[in-house]
Amino acid sequence: MGEFELIQRFFTRPTPKAVLGVGDDCAVLQTGPGMQMAISTDMLVAGRHFFADTDPRRLGHKALAVNLSDLAACGARPMAFTLALALPEADAAWLEPFSQGLLALADAHGCELVGGDTTQGPLNICITVFGEVPATQAILHSQPATQAILRSGARAGDDIYVSGTVGDARLALEALQGRMQLSDAVLADARQRLEQPTPRVALGLALRGIASAAADISDGLLGDLGHILERSAVGATLDTSIAIHLLAAYAHLTGASGQFDPEISQQMALQCVLSGGDDYELVFTAPPALRAAVLAASNASATPVTRIGHIDAAPGLRLVDGHGAPVANTFASFDHFAA
Repeated sequence: MGEFELIQRFFTRPTPKAVLGVGDDCAVLQTGPGMQMAISTDMLVAGRHFFADTDPRRLGHKALAVNLSDLAACGARPMAFTLALALPEADAAWLEPFSQGLLALADAHGCELVGGDTTQGPLNICITVFGEVPATQAILHSQPATQAILRSGARAGDDIYVSGTVGDARLALEALQGRMQLSDAVLADARQRLEQPTPRVALGLALRGIASAAADISDGLLGDLGHILERSAVGATLDTSIAIHLLAAYAHLTGASGQFDPEISQQMALQCVLSGGDDYELVFTAPPALRAAVLAASNASATPVTRIGHIDAAPGLRLVDGHGAPVANTFASFDHFAA
């Protein structure tokens, strides 16, 4: 049984009080005239989501960043969060930098810590974040009356975009687990992407009214794009010759140093980009008529975006090379219970 089957089978039920319940990056509740609250919870478990020697300052940052990324995917503005923390011991030397990393990111986004819980036990960090998004009276394509960007709004013909760079977090994981060697400089850059991701809140806000659907990339580009396809009942074609360059370290892997075989390096790069996870970038769709608006949103948020494919009416996800020839899809994204 996979993670999403588990959720669907045991914990998905009608939510008549919610504008949007289980199935997207955030639940959406009506909180007052014209405004709605977006809510998301994420958990980080020692040994599962981070290494024991992770810098606690970076860990504090990441613990909140992964939640802010969910708000970004919905186009919601951060408001507040709660923190539930299980600790083996109350170690001030660890808690000081952890709290500094956590609260520095919170302050940067105007997101207040408003409560939570602490207990003794194996290190476990659970954050629930609250954001706000405007409501709307218009209901298009049978979508809920919200300006939140949902996974269910993609339509045939839409472009597919990805923000920033993707795959470097997975590349760092491969190196840290001894499956490949990277130079110190490349590993340091990749490890920072793994341990201190940047939530794309400004881009998410700028994409409201432009993006037809969005998700954040936590479990892998193909897997999270797949959630959009499933919720929107569409398919997609993705150009791997463009996607491969989303890996910031790609030029290093395929350089002239002779350290890596180019063919193996290309396959490794695609594996990292398409199924790596832990990037916390946004994958989103928008109509071709709004390409100028997408570019304006990218510029306004100082966040680069790359168009990597298009949405199809026919179901399924198709990978092609730069000439349009099919590429075998052997890329499996992360699943907590299938891994």
